[in-house]
Parts: sequence; C-alpha cells; structure tokens
Amino acid sequence: MKFFALIFALLFASTVTFASSTTEAALADDPVAEKRLQKLSEELRCLVCQNQTIADSNAELAQDLRREVRSMIKDGKTDKEIVDFMVTRYGDFVLYRPPVKGITLLLWGGPIALMLLGLFALQRYLRQRATRINEAKPLSADETSRAEALLKEINSK
Repeated sequence: MKFFALIFALLFASTVTFASSTTEAALADDPVAEKRLQKLSEELRCLVCQNQTIADSNAELAQDLRREVRSMIKDGKTDKEIVDFMVTRYGDFVLYRPPVKGITLLLWGGPIALMLLGLFALQRYLRQRATRINEAKPLSADETSRAEALLKEINSK
C-alpha cells in the first residue's frame, strides 16, 4: 500500500513540474516580452530568498512574481508601471537596488554604522582591560606562598 502511495506522489509531483514548465514555455513565445521580463526580473528581489533576484530564484514566490510580470507585460504595461506596482504592493525591499531615501537610509548605512559601533566597543573594551591590568597590585609574599601551595596540592592529585 505504501508503495502505491509513493508511486502516486511521484507521478503527481512530476505532473505539476511538467505543467509549470509547459506554461512557462507557452508564455515564452514572444522574444521581446521575454527580454523585458528578464530585464525586470533582474531588477526585482525575491522576497523569500537571501539576496537573489526573481530571475535567479526558483522559489515559488519568485515564480509567481515572474508570472505576474509576464501578465502585466502582456497587458501592455510599461516597465515603470510594473516596477511601481511591485513597489506599491511589496515596498522598496522588492527592488534589488533600492533608492536612497529616508526610509531606506538604514538599509544603506546600517552595515557601516554597525561596523563603526563594533570598532568603538572593541576599542573601549581594550582600553578598560589595559587600565585594569596596569592597576592590578602584585601579590604579597604571603599570597604568593599560598598560591604556590594550592598549585602543588592540585598538581599532586
């Protein structure tokens, strides 16, 4: 029984893949539209993947976005109208190269700010550590002999 369920699942999965590739091939009849799709797909970010365009991604959402762009191209929308629609729907994050403005300033300057903050914290820690080392008092003779006795006791065990 499990064997038949496995065969059914494999056949169903291959049918879905075949149907998807058939749809993609049917929509690829117009080379001009496909060139526009490719150009737009390289400008739009996959919202699921890490730092991939929808042209590079195989995620389901990226495929949906490519289909949406294809249908908008077929409807006669300009590239600017398509990009504006995507930005309105998903925000500036959908753009692979978002514009520099107040809202996206953190996106552009965040990595530099974090690096500078880390360097400042490291410098402060090293200065405090050096100060603590310089202010440390040496052990007295009694403390030194007690420490040596403890070390000998530990080493003998």
